[in-house]
Amino acid sequence: MSRPGSLLPALVYAALTTSIVSSLGMLLVPSIAAGLDVSVGSAQWMLTVNLLVGAIVTPVMGRLSDGPHTHRLLLISLSTIFAGSVIAAVAPNFAIFLVGRALQGLSYGIVPVTIVLARRHLPRPQVDPAISTLSVTVATGLGIGYPLTGVLASLFDFRFAFWFAAVFVATAGAVVWKLIPNAAAGAVSRHFDVPGTVLLSVALAATLTAVSQGPSWGWGSPPTVGLAAVAVIAFGLWIVVELRSRDPLINLRVFKTPDVFLANATAIGLGATLYMSLSISSIIAQAPAATGYGIGLPLFWAGFVMLPLSAGSLTGNRIVRRLGPGAMTAMLPVGAGIMAVSALMLWFTSDELWEILLGMALFGLGMGAAYAAMPALIARNVAVFEVGSAVSFNQVLRTVGGALGAAVTGAVLAARPGTEGITSSLGAAAVGGTIVFVALVANQLRMRRPTTKQS
Repeated sequence: MSRPGSLLPALVYAALTTSIVSSLGMLLVPSIAAGLDVSVGSAQWMLTVNLLVGAIVTPVMGRLSDGPHTHRLLLISLSTIFAGSVIAAVAPNFAIFLVGRALQGLSYGIVPVTIVLARRHLPRPQVDPAISTLSVTVATGLGIGYPLTGVLASLFDFRFAFWFAAVFVATAGAVVWKLIPNAAAGAVSRHFDVPGTVLLSVALAATLTAVSQGPSWGWGSPPTVGLAAVAVIAFGLWIVVELRSRDPLINLRVFKTPDVFLANATAIGLGATLYMSLSISSIIAQAPAATGYGIGLPLFWAGFVMLPLSAGSLTGNRIVRRLGPGAMTAMLPVGAGIMAVSALMLWFTSDELWEILLGMALFGLGMGAAYAAMPALIARNVAVFEVGSAVSFNQVLRTVGGALGAAVTGAVLAARPGTEGITSSLGAAAVGGTIVFVALVANQLRMRRPTTKQS
């Protein structure tokens, strides 16, 4: 039986699994391409397959976490991620390596599961602060995971970084087994929505494959257009099935709640802005100075560029926690505004290392506020037995937004190589972040108008 004071730290430690696995992504693409004798373009599939599996399993894990076996689900998921890390570490070729990366995709669903456990077992006054803390754990952990990955991969090789991930996941499993309660208080055993799960999986897989491979296949190519058509049809059928189901995978009716709709719409926009800015900043940090836009950091130091992201997100989260639950709706546009300012700053000034570091710190501060507010707003507006599925769907929308951002970045860099492409990509991120911020401010003003008239 766990002590009350140890529950939240244990959940945070388990949630850090997502950060550790995510840090094994774009920073290691060149190293893995060289180590496994594939092209850099082919090596990008290590990101795509991980993203695909994550987007598909996250809503399933969220739905299952609302049931009575949440503790077991978390242990099984961590065991699968551990197996994937080991397979990737020992893989003799790229095909087997991709199997390991696919298994690691379950890491995307860890945070929604920990949020369900927090709401189920923590005292009510601690629930909102705990949810906000867990929701920014990924951002905070990236600032630690990226430097560690860079150091380990440069001192040894990419396989050592995956061995480190395996050891971390194993310790997270031990923490979950020892400190997190196995009780199912507040859980409801419900029928699993198989048709909805299949349709959503097909829709997400088709969407993410089309947007991630569109730049290399061609946006007008038959595979890309065909997958886009499949995605549209599958999403349409999924909506019909979910609205008619008595026990849907995702209760779409909660989208009528303004706070839930706002959080989910924002997740896509900020996910795209964040991914575009972070990926381009990583490219600038590692590119040789001879390119005209690169800073030329070696792999050992490149990961440290994300360290201010961690410090900023911790600060933003602390601010949200101090302001309390009543500030959640207001913190969404504030966080989005800070992220928009950061994206604009990077667009106009990203020639020096200090400018990149300041941009990452501002992004972290905005993420700490906005990403803490989103799950808390959702959890407050849905039934207890739907928290897992609702929050996990928000996580999926962040992933979809990130994939869209990756597609835009890839398309821009392919069409405009060099400095022009880098500048255009940062401009797209800045414009996207600004649009999200303006839309949120307009919504805040719209909500206040009736109150002003009544007073």
